[in-house]
Formats: sequence, C-alpha cells, structure tokens
Amino acid sequence: MTLSNWSVSRFALVFASMLAASGSFTQAQAQTPLSNYADAKGYIDVQALTCGQLAGTFQEDADYLAAWYSGWYNGLAKKHFARITRIKEGEHNVIVYCKAHPEMKVIQAIDVILKREASK
Repeated sequence: MTLSNWSVSRFALVFASMLAASGSFTQAQAQTPLSNYADAKGYIDVQALTCGQLAGTFQEDADYLAAWYSGWYNGLAKKHFARITRIKEGEHNVIVYCKAHPEMKVIQAIDVILKREASK
C-alpha cells in the first residue's frame, strides 16, 4: 500500500477527528477498555476494529490507537512527520461518518475520508 504525500499529511486530521467522534459517542454509551478487544495472547487486530469499538473505548485508549495508526500510515509512506494544524477541518465529517457507520472498520473509515478529501 502506498500513500501520497497528501494522504499522509491528512492522516492526522482524519484520525484526530475520529478521536473527537469517539468523545461524542462515549457520552451516550458505556465505555469499553481497549484490552477487551485483545486476543488470548493480548494482541489487538487494529485492522479489524470498528468505528463503534473506537467510539466506545476510553479516551486514553483512543489516544493510543491514534498514535498507532499514525505510525502505521506514516511508516507505509516512509514519512516521519504529521501536520496537526488541519485537525479541526475534518472533524465534523468523521463524526457524522462514524455515527452513521459504527460497523465499519476504522481503517475503512480513514480510507473513505481520505479519498473524499482528495477528491475536493
């Protein structure tokens, strides 16, 4: 998987927006520790996590996931930076998207938002 420079710079925006969405969701439902999604050996399949699971976890767990996904996407693109200043710009779109698609995998939601932003 290769990512354009634009996609990597937008990742921080997209995922931070998803974190904001998780804060909105958790007020309406019980929070679940991220560790509940681990397998018997303690590993979490981050490619299988859904928007609903992200939204239902604690903020510190969502922060951990943000760091992990950011490193993953930046590693794929061989980048070592993130542009945080655009975070608020996409926040609303991700909140709306995740609320409408809690069953969608987080990585799919990121892909949809990145493609939507790229087409603008």
